[in-house]
Formats: sequence, structure tokens, C-alpha cells
Amino acid sequence: MVYGGVRNVLVSNQIVGAGKIARLMGLATQAPLVEIMACVDDPQNVRDLDRAAPAFGVRLPVLVEIDIGMNRCGVKPGEPALALAREVAAQPGLRFAGVRAYHGRAQHILELDERRAVMEVAIGHVRATVDLLKRHGLDCGTVSGAGTGTYAFEAASGVYTEIQAGSYPFMDVDYKRVRGFPSEFEDALFVLATVMSQASPGRAVVDAGLKALAVDAGMPVVYDRPDLQFQRASDEHGILKVADPVGAQLWLIPGHCDPTINLYDWYVAVRRGRVEALWPITARGAVR
Repeated sequence: MVYGGVRNVLVSNQIVGAGKIARLMGLATQAPLVEIMACVDDPQNVRDLDRAAPAFGVRLPVLVEIDIGMNRCGVKPGEPALALAREVAAQPGLRFAGVRAYHGRAQHILELDERRAVMEVAIGHVRATVDLLKRHGLDCGTVSGAGTGTYAFEAASGVYTEIQAGSYPFMDVDYKRVRGFPSEFEDALFVLATVMSQASPGRAVVDAGLKALAVDAGMPVVYDRPDLQFQRASDEHGILKVADPVGAQLWLIPGHCDPTINLYDWYVAVRRGRVEALWPITARGAVR
């Protein structure tokens, strides 16, 4: 993101371990041209970040992550969040910048009313925590969260200052099941597959399986072909019910866009059937 010209970057995760912390601090030395923020939910991690900051001449902005129902990372709202925020504010190498409150599970609740009800409770926790911090002299300049399935609720709350929606440029099969919104977003991510076998009647085999598509959120859908059903995937093969002839090319919409993108080196940007650009996926494989 920084190399691409983005000047304000939130690493929406906890950065743990001496090597990763050093890399984070090295990136943060580009301030004030670039502001880098990270999340914390553990006092020892707070102290580790603070210990590393002086060697790089950095005062790192930090968000306290609170758990509003995701049951993953984050301290509990209210007093636990206040305690950790005070720990951050006490460190000379860190700056308390606000809170992160993301509810990933809520993004995929299919029914609009149920999704709204879940987020009303979650946003209530965020509002109460932000108010508590403010009463103790800890202003939240940044309140970050939301996603493609719930962004409208957080945006309308008056509590959140930034939205972390990420899947909306591409969409996928799973998000298209979510009702109410994001109906305004169209599918824009496809895997081009070729029918490689039609040896059995009523079955086509394509050259796109687990190595080409993430199926953790369900099988892909064949774009603009409701008559074709992608039934299952193995490493290099996809099995479709109802056959197309050998050599036919099909556009597959992935079940889950994020881990599908991570399988490729490039986006092939196509407009009206013509390739306009190749965009490198520079962050793929960036697990250290």
C-alpha cells in the first residue's frame, strides 16, 4: 500500500515477535509522509512495541482492538479496553490513537433484520467504550471497523470514523447471498476455466480446482450460466453437473474472494472483452 502511494495505513492485526515488530517500525520511520498504525489486545505486546520504538525514532500510533462479537482477537469492551488503552498511553514510544471494532461474523448474516439487530448490539458496545475512554481523558481519534456486509450500519452510527470494507470491489458467491445490501456491488472477480474432459454423460471437468479457487465459503458459480452447477473440487479439477463441450471456456465466480486472490500473481484487467492491464498482486505469499 505504501509503495502504491497510500499515505495512511492501518495494519488491522496484532504485530507480534521481534522480527515483525522491527519491520513495522522500519516502515513507520517514513513518517510524517506515511502514518502506520497497528492494533493491540495484549499488555506484553504493548510493552514490546514500546521497547522497539526508540531505536527507530518512532512514536507509533496504536489502536486497542475490542471484541464486539467476533470471538477472535480483541479485549472485551468497557473496563478491559480502558485498562489496555491506559497501558498504551503510558508508553513513551506509543500514541493511543483509538479503537478497532470489527465484527466479521456479522458480515455474512443473510437476513437484513437479523444483521441489523446484531450490529445494533455491537455498535452499542463501541459507543459505550468510546464514551468511557473519553471520560478518562482518552479521546478516540480513530474508531475503525465494519465490512462489506455491514458498512451502512457503522457509517450511520456516528461512532465510527473509518470503514474497513474490502470485498466490495470484487464480491463473491458468499457475499451475493447477503440480503438487503450489498446489492449495489457487482461481481468483478473471475477465474477463467476450460472444460478439459467430458468423458461421462452429464458431467464436465474443468481445469480449476482447489489450487485455483478457495472453496471454504462454498463452491464457485458459473457466471451467466444458471444451467451449470459446480459440484466439487479436487486439487486440479472442478466437477460440473451438466456438460459443456471440451474446450469451452467458463467464467467462475469464487465462493470467497480473499483467499482466491492470494493464489495468483496477477490480475488480468478486462473491459468489454479486451485485456487492458496486468496488475501485480504484490502482497500475495506475504506470510512470514
